[in-house]
Parts: sequence; C-alpha cells; structure tokens
Amino acid sequence: MEKVSVIIPVYNTTEFLDSCIDSVLQQTHDNTEIIIVNDGSNEECTTKLVGMDDRIDKVKLFHLPENKGVAFARNFGLEKASGDFVYFLDSDDYISNTTLENLVSHIGEFPMITGKNVSVNKANELAAIEYKKPFVIYKRKRLSRFKNRSAVNRLVRMDFIKEHGLQFKEDVKVFSDMEFILPFISLMSRVPYLKTALYFKRKRNDPINNPSLMQDLSSEEKIKDFLKVFNALKDQYAETPQAIRYLDRHFLNFFRKSIVLHCQTHGDIENVFREASYSANKVDKKAYSHLNIVVRQEINYLKNGNLSKFNKMMRLHLRLRKSKRAVQSKRKFFIQMYRSVFLKMPVKEKTIVFESFLGKNYSCSPKYIYEYMVKNNYDYNYVWIFNEKGRQLPGNPKQVKRFSLSYYYYLARAKYWVSNSRLPKHLDKREENVYLQTWHGTPLKKLVFDMNDIHSANPNYKSDFYSQSRRWDYLIAPNQFSHDIFKRAFLFDKEMLDTGYPRNDILHNEKDTDLPNEIKRKIGIPLDKKVILYAPTWRDGDFIDRGKYRFDLSLDLAKLKETLGDEYVVLLRMHYFIANNIDISGFEGFAYELSKYEDIAELYLISDMLITDYSSVFFDYASLRRPILFFAYDLELYRDTLRGFYMDIEKELPGPLVRNTDEIINSIQNVDQMNIEYKDKYDAFYDKYCGWEDGKASERVVKKVFK
Repeated sequence: MEKVSVIIPVYNTTEFLDSCIDSVLQQTHDNTEIIIVNDGSNEECTTKLVGMDDRIDKVKLFHLPENKGVAFARNFGLEKASGDFVYFLDSDDYISNTTLENLVSHIGEFPMITGKNVSVNKANELAAIEYKKPFVIYKRKRLSRFKNRSAVNRLVRMDFIKEHGLQFKEDVKVFSDMEFILPFISLMSRVPYLKTALYFKRKRNDPINNPSLMQDLSSEEKIKDFLKVFNALKDQYAETPQAIRYLDRHFLNFFRKSIVLHCQTHGDIENVFREASYSANKVDKKAYSHLNIVVRQEINYLKNGNLSKFNKMMRLHLRLRKSKRAVQSKRKFFIQMYRSVFLKMPVKEKTIVFESFLGKNYSCSPKYIYEYMVKNNYDYNYVWIFNEKGRQLPGNPKQVKRFSLSYYYYLARAKYWVSNSRLPKHLDKREENVYLQTWHGTPLKKLVFDMNDIHSANPNYKSDFYSQSRRWDYLIAPNQFSHDIFKRAFLFDKEMLDTGYPRNDILHNEKDTDLPNEIKRKIGIPLDKKVILYAPTWRDGDFIDRGKYRFDLSLDLAKLKETLGDEYVVLLRMHYFIANNIDISGFEGFAYELSKYEDIAELYLISDMLITDYSSVFFDYASLRRPILFFAYDLELYRDTLRGFYMDIEKELPGPLVRNTDEIINSIQNVDQMNIEYKDKYDAFYDKYCGWEDGKASERVVKKVFK
C-alpha cells in the first residue's frame, strides 16, 4: 500500500488540534505518517503536541525554535517526508475519514488530484453530501480547480515534487502556496477532481484573540505579499501562457476585491502604489479589456504611475459603487442617506434614542431608565424604536419604526443611545455620541470571547461583536460576578456601571402594591390561582437560519393540568428567538402563552414560582426570594457541548434540578419542604447575585450618564 505523508504546520492552534489530528488517525487508508512541524508555538500548544507525540506512533513531531511561517514549516515537512504522496493539512482544519483513501484510489497516473473543500464553523461538523458525478477530470476549465490559490486537500506525488523542485515561497506570510501550485497549472493539461474527498475548512471565529493568518494581517501587508508573489511568478513563467493567464486573472480579481476595498477603507494606496504600479505593468492589456471603463482607466493610471489621477478615479469608482448599492433596495438607500446626509448634520444634545430587544418590545432596563427620567421631569426629547409603532407609552415619546428612514435620522442625530442588545454593525457612532449598553442578564452561559465553537451564529460573530461593542461608552453590571465576566468576555475596557439592573427596580418597589393583581386582571388570570412561570432559554443547537430557531416544549402540560390545575395556572414565556413556535391549543384557562408579553418583570411579580433551565431569568427572579425549579432535561448536552456554564449549577443553584414533568410535579407538591432544603443555598445565591438590587438602579444610572 502506497504511503501518504500528511504535513501539518502548527502555530498556536491548541483548541483545534484534537479534531485535526484525530481526523488523520481515523483515516481508512492505513499507511500514513503524520509530520507535525511546531512552528514556534507557545508553551500551551507545545505541551499539547508533546503529549500527542508520546502517545501516537504515526506522529513525527519537529520543533522549530521560532516562528518561521507556514511556508517554511511546509518546506521543512517536505524534507522529512518519506511517503509516495504528500498531503497538506492546516492545523485548524480536519478531513473526513475516507479522504486519503479516496484520493489515493483515484489519482491514477496524474501527478496531483484535488478534493472538495467545505467551509464549517465548528469542530466535527460533517457534510453528508451525495454526488451524481463525484469524480471529474477538468480540461477546458482546469484553471477553476486552482481558484482558491491553496495547496491544501491536494494529494501530490512525491516524485513530481522532487523532479520539479516544488517549494513554498518563504519570504511572504500569505499567498505562498501559489509558487507551489503553478507547476501543476503549467504542466497538467487535465486536472482530476474528487468531490467525495472532503476537507473541512474551519472559519476561524475569534479574529481578536485567536486569529488565522489572513485575519491577523493588515490589508496593506496582504497587498504587498500578493504583489511580491505575483511579480516573481510572472517573471518565472513568462513563457508559459497557461500560467500567465492564471496569474493575470488573479491580479485583476485581487485588484477589484482587495485593493479597491483597501482604498475604500483607508482613502488611498499611497504606501503600496509603487509596487502595485510595477505589477500592473506586467498584466496583459487583453486580460482586462472586458472590464468596465472605470476599472480599465484605474489600471491604466496604475500602470502609468499617476497616483493623483488614480485616486480621483478610485473616488469616482467608490461613489458609483455606493450609488449602485443605494438603489438596490429601500433599506440600502436609507443607509446611504444616513452616511451621506444625516451624519453630517449637527448632533441633538438633548435627544435620547431607546431600543429594547431589537425593537420587539417596551421592556427591560431601557424601559425603566426611560420611565425614571419621565417621572422625574428630565429635560430631554425621547425617541423609542419599535418594529411596529403605535404603543401607548408614558411621556408620549416619538416612536419610529426600526430600519425606517426616521430610524436612521434619529440614530444619526441623537446624542444618546440606550439599548439592551447590539445595534446593527452598519451604524457609525459619532465621536460625540454617548452609548449606554444596559445588556440583558447575569450570565450563566458562556459569552462571546469565553466561547470556543459558535453553534448558532455566523462565523463572524466574535468579530462583529467586537466591533459593535467598541461603540459602548457605559455597560451596566447587576453584580460583581457579571462585572468581572463582562469585562473579560466582551473585552470591555470603558466604564462599567456597578448599579444593579434598572429592570429589577419593579421587583423591589412594587411587589407589595396592588400592581400584581392589576397585571393578573389585564392578562385574565384568576386571582385565586397560584401562578407558575415557565421561562426557558433558546438553544444554540436549535439554530436553523439567521434569526430562526426551533423549540420543542418538553413540559407535559396535560400531566401538569391533571395534577395541579385546581390550584395553579402556568404562564409560558419563551425567549424572543422562539416566541412564535409554541401552541397551547386545548389548555386554555390553565396555560397562558405570554411570550409576546412585553415586560417579563411584570410576570415575575405575579408568579409564585419560576421554572426555567439555563436562562438568566432566575438571577432576576431570585430578588423576590420565591421558589425556583430548574428543568434541565438536556443538561449534559447544553453544558458540555452547546455553551458551557460559568458556575457549577449542580452545587450553586438555589433550587432543585429536575429532569422530567413528574419531578416538577413532585417538587411543586412539596414546595415547603423544598424551601427549607434550599434555604442556605438561596441565601448565599441572593447575597452573591442580587445584593446590588434595591429598587434604585435606574436612579443611579441616570445620574451617572445623563449629566
């Protein structure tokens, strides 16, 4: 059986190593050697690698004394490889267990065969794909198989590498693969492609703390590296039409995507203009004759070395691009108005914009901050953002629809923004803006930069969160526990307001008034019935698509009604992600679906008991010192796979963990005994998480932020 040398350069990828190395060890092709080149990694990563080397016979581990770059590490690995074939794998990626066998069995007499790359967000995410024609040999369109400019997921004959002296370009940080793959482009008239040889390319989700190489470099560095590689290869393959055509295509593609984007972000390309001009003069004019006149003229000015005219043409290009984008939809037109017109108007010093839960309701800390200011006659103009206007609110504020033209107008001009969740990424906070971020709960589940894999959001979640949270000027903490986690998990370095949550003021100021009965009458709950509030969270694994989640109600309402219906009613309050997915037909009068009830704090106030799971609602509810049950039917999955917790919930929670409806019923029927059993835990929990709450958080926040 022919031997495959799998070369894996490693640089500070500790968290990804297990899935990467295991995917090679589990290959159905037995005859493999794993050559790991530790490219000057930190102590944690090096220790992990040494442990693997000690345990696994197939691993050959080599340590470089300092970081030399992926090209050097791959070249080093080639020197140590003894296989008939070579296969390159990045240490944050992984492959399906039949990938090597499939490639070896299909390579035939070809010097190289390539497999299919699949983008994934997390470890062990596999793609179940069936193909009518899994094996294709490309002739006319063979250049398309090298579109990604990468050497990964290509099985290459070692004798071909030696015959042609193939190497990776070591004097650049990125685009070094192009030097390795150009010989295949120039020498292969047919390129085999196997779709069942799967390579899982991880989208690195933490470009702040743990970036990939491409995420870590500035756009200027990437441009310089690309141009250096392009120039060298253009000279080397000047007499090879196929390679020249490939290089010209990639220069033009890189120009339109990377260089134009750099100009849009930084204003011009003065620092790389000379190199770009030199490279542009190597491009055949026929290669860009089909492009639009603006791009053709830009390249001509670039060739001529006319920086002034190039920048003028680039500004025209960007204006045309913005105009084209603006007419694509009403929303994009509003965004263009926001950036081009509204942001140039003066800031309204006495205007405050409020939003809660992405405009879904009038609730949470923004509501109570607003009502405190109205009640105490603060001299401000108030604007509330809603998905639908027309609410009856105290103080009669201006109401605007989210993403309307008015939405962009007021966000551009208001001095103050108050929100409990992230505002859209495309909003540009002005220097004179003040952004009060109230957030929306004490964290039980791991947050943002404390998370490894992202199971629900897009792979840009952490970078998006980072850029959005840089706009926050103040962040409210409900307790010291949250203060510490927020600063770390949000990488927040501005002013934390250690005030408690304004949204919990109602739990201290109104619990002994007639407001609870008023709320019950409004909802239609019998005053003689006790109230159980069921408020579960959403699960990252129930993510379907952007903004879409499924949820299965694991609570057996029929059994609850049968045993408790004479004494209790149940209120169902789902997370706003899943609020539209619950059907309680047949349980009217016993179960009340209140997911769209705007203010959950009012539901706390009328409830005699809370049932939740991993939602942060229990931190707030504990302020009332009323019984709490934790319905953790999927505890192991949620704790160990989906999110992870900040506390040992089996030891610290102020109530019992229950796994099914029978255990819930038993706890409710024996609630007095439960209260006695959990009294000490409840007291300790209250002191740690509710000690800052006293009904005056809104006052403290307002006096600090609104001078």
